[in-house]
Amino acid sequence: MHSTQGERAASRKRRALLKAGVGLVAAPAVLCSTRTYADEPVFKVGHVSPRTGPLAGFAEADDYILQGVRAAFSGGVRNDGKSWKIEIVSKDSQSNPNRAAEVAAGLILTDEVDLIVAASTPDTVNPVSDQAEANGTPCITTDCPWQPYFFGRNGNPAEGFESTYHFFWGLEDVIASFLSLWENPRVAHKVGGLFPNDADGNAWGDSERGFPRPLAEAGFALTDPGRYQPMSDDFSSQISAFRAAGVEIVTGNMIAPDFATFWSQAGQQGLRPKIVTIGKALLFPSAIQSLGERSVGLSSEIWWSPDHPFDSSLTGESSRSLAQGYTRTTGRPWIQPIGFKHALFEVVADVVRRAADLEDPAAIIEAIRSTSMTTIVGPVDWSSGPVKNVTKTPLVAGQWQKRGDKVELVITTNRMAPEIPVGGELQLLA
Repeated sequence: MHSTQGERAASRKRRALLKAGVGLVAAPAVLCSTRTYADEPVFKVGHVSPRTGPLAGFAEADDYILQGVRAAFSGGVRNDGKSWKIEIVSKDSQSNPNRAAEVAAGLILTDEVDLIVAASTPDTVNPVSDQAEANGTPCITTDCPWQPYFFGRNGNPAEGFESTYHFFWGLEDVIASFLSLWENPRVAHKVGGLFPNDADGNAWGDSERGFPRPLAEAGFALTDPGRYQPMSDDFSSQISAFRAAGVEIVTGNMIAPDFATFWSQAGQQGLRPKIVTIGKALLFPSAIQSLGERSVGLSSEIWWSPDHPFDSSLTGESSRSLAQGYTRTTGRPWIQPIGFKHALFEVVADVVRRAADLEDPAAIIEAIRSTSMTTIVGPVDWSSGPVKNVTKTPLVAGQWQKRGDKVELVITTNRMAPEIPVGGELQLLA
């Protein structure tokens, strides 16, 4: 007798749980499935994103992206001559790692998704990936430098992971891009580092894998006052250390509220750096607008922009078209995560088309592993490293500059990705 799709889904979940020895809640939910065969079989995709909380800027475009992706999937995706309906179940991590793990477990055990995707910093992608790995569930993530993703999950480069895969750039790329920004004979090679006590900050400030070693090798003196607690209300000690060291460049990886506090206090306490290049906090127009006139001249990494020369494999849209569509629909400026959120589902569609058996997690994982495609953010190909389960996307950097009556993010260095055009030159703050 042929089993139903739901019975097979429940069976593979039970096997994964037994294999991993995981006793997560909701065990009764994996003993039966609400899915049955209809005219079109269903492939369920779980999606985890920080829709609320301090990381909500990363998820600002979720509604727009999910609406467009669902429209692209509305006619089904073909696999081996059969059309599959793609159902997306999206959950809010609330910018909390524990909540991210909780909703990921629910998607796996209760919603019985066939594949789970997540984005937006280690606080989201790591707990989701850990739940997927423990349960043998195929997983694809992005929007997190690969070192905090891989080593933050105690990854072994010789072994890698079984079911969890990630695409994004690495710390080596952001460091090289920042160094390229800072090459100016009028700026002393004295850098102040602001690294929070979280997964990102500890990775960026790590003496071996983070900023200290490459900055020293490039002739930059780094003043690192130590890790500060996120949502700190006092950066006086860091500012004092930077002033004593003659710092002319400030860098780090911060959430927007922390940078706003630091930048206000730096102005009050007389710290006048010539270059300020901060990861994470300066990615979004909303954060820049909240800083007022003192936002002009701040700089950051740029993962994706309307000027990126890549098109969507899912809709055929160019990067500029996708960004303009977002602005036209929402009335808000484009933001960098748009491209990567869209690219997640490009990879999903590609995997669904190629998997040898969409009811077998091992076959889905093999389809992910063998991915070789170009997305709206660039190539995604897990055969290329830098470690197992990780592939890198191109990275540039730039500055928020006044263009007419607007402050716009302008690409000012493309050393790491010359295929992406430069739009201007870096302007010093002082």
